Amino acid sequence: MAKPLDGIKVLDMTKVLAGPYCGMMLRNLGAEVIHCEMPGAGDDARAYGPYVNGESIYFLSINRGKKSVEINAKTPEGKKVLTDLIKKVDVYVQNFKPGALDKMGFGYEDVKKINPRCVYVAISGFGQTGPYANRPAYDMIVQAMGGVMSITGEPDGNPVRVGTSIGDIIAGMMGAYGALAALYERQTTGAGQLVDISMLDCQVAILENAIAKYSATGQVARPLGLKHPSITPFEAYRTKDSWVIVAAGNNKLFAKFCEVTGRQELIDDPKFSTNPERNKNMHELSNLMQEKIKDKTTDEWLKIFVDNGIPCGPINSIDRLFEDPQINYRNMLVEVEQPHMGKVRVAGNPVKLSTVPAEDELPHEPAPQVGEHNVEILRDVLGYSDDEIKAYIDTLPKKE
Repeated sequence: MAKPLDGIKVLDMTKVLAGPYCGMMLRNLGAEVIHCEMPGAGDDARAYGPYVNGESIYFLSINRGKKSVEINAKTPEGKKVLTDLIKKVDVYVQNFKPGALDKMGFGYEDVKKINPRCVYVAISGFGQTGPYANRPAYDMIVQAMGGVMSITGEPDGNPVRVGTSIGDIIAGMMGAYGALAALYERQTTGAGQLVDISMLDCQVAILENAIAKYSATGQVARPLGLKHPSITPFEAYRTKDSWVIVAAGNNKLFAKFCEVTGRQELIDDPKFSTNPERNKNMHELSNLMQEKIKDKTTDEWLKIFVDNGIPCGPINSIDRLFEDPQINYRNMLVEVEQPHMGKVRVAGNPVKLSTVPAEDELPHEPAPQVGEHNVEILRDVLGYSDDEIKAYIDTLPKKE
């Protein structure tokens, strides 16, 4: 089945999460992604758990369908293979610290000379420019420096990291987004370009309410825990057995919410009659609604709210996702076959294209072993002879 990026070749010279996530997104859309790994050891993520039969399911989850070739860009042999690959690819993705690849002869200006049509995606903690450019960074560092941790957690509580690696993942998404834009422009210009992605920039870019609030009022956003900074009621309530989320984003929904919870008297109360007033008095309103909601179970409230068109949901633990009918119907937990692991389930592709059947949304191929495609890449992509292939393979660590 054809996909939008069929025929596009991507050289994924990245490791761990931000860069590999970018490559994964492009692979899901049909690109051929060649994952360049350090000979022998491979991507650092191979050493990250959890493990199944000694192999990392973490690595599998973001590298399925890619091809692996071993290259050490510091050796003469590795430099030659990498240079030859750059000549053949449409997109080159790297997540090295700025300047590191320039020293090896594979910075943007170097690659531009080797292949002027190549789109060069550089993902780093702080981008290629600015006073912090040469600093190393990890997910939690940019969550902190980007302001996200300052608005996450309970009021007056300790700083809290978002539970998934949004510093890395959003940077990977933006890298893929930028790559697609550059590929589209190449159809007109015939030339590639640098796509410079900063993990810190990406965190700032998602602070919609907090930045708007400070710009307009000078007020610094703080953590609100289970509440929303500008919409009320929009929060979690404790039920008889767990929690339920309710988001009544307009006056009509608020009135319906009051009716089904037996709080009709609040509909015309001047303190709650408009969203600005509700927001001003959110804690009082929260306490009044909580008194009613604690008397029924989450499932009981969900049925009432759903039947009355009130946006709501449970707080699912991860195990409940595997049983959720909507998530399963949308093919968002997919069983894949992986050598040495057997059948495992991984997150599906949230980009649902009308021309791509559900069974083809993810690559059918497993995540690669280190260097699994050395010969295939050298022979089929680079056109090396058997002798040239053997000579290069002989420079690599021997497989056990």
